[in-house]
Amino acid sequence: MSTEAPKRDQWQWENATAGAAAGFATVAVMHPLDVVRTRFQVNDGRVSHLPIYKNTAHAVFAIARSEGLRGLYAGFLPGVLGSTISWGLYFFFYDRAKQRYARNREEKLSPGLHLASAAEAGALVSFFTNPVWLVKTRLQLQTPLHQTRPYSGVYDAFRTIMREEGFSALYKGIVPGLFLMHLGP
Repeated sequence: MSTEAPKRDQWQWENATAGAAAGFATVAVMHPLDVVRTRFQVNDGRVSHLPIYKNTAHAVFAIARSEGLRGLYAGFLPGVLGSTISWGLYFFFYDRAKQRYARNREEKLSPGLHLASAAEAGALVSFFTNPVWLVKTRLQLQTPLHQTRPYSGVYDAFRTIMREEGFSALYKGIVPGLFLMHLGP
């Protein structure tokens, strides 16, 4: 047995681990901005019970003042879980696809095969993580002014969505997610 195969497998896991660590670190530091972005995106000014933010800094301070750190880190657990899993799986699947395409080839992979590897990895990651992103978004949109019963946490959100909307609800947005995934998890 060649010593190259264990090295290749080891490298594959190193890339997956590095991706997972980067995903975790990014969310841990930048999550408040993700909350602000999500709230800006859904607020079209037509719903009177949602807060109006003038700009990013105003939004961060307003959320912190009215909701505390809990508001700035709403949806943190699914966010960090989703990002960690997404980046780890992305690099894992990307490396596996490249290895599969490289079998029986003596030359380097073409740009098209690298693109195919990335697309394959992105699609697989989308299917694994869409339910996590859905829950994260719903948790981020909860405010003290929220008119429906809020979710008490990640588990309650999953359970409530499954009970009230069914399994397929966990895959709302999967089609655009498949296209966006190719831009990075």
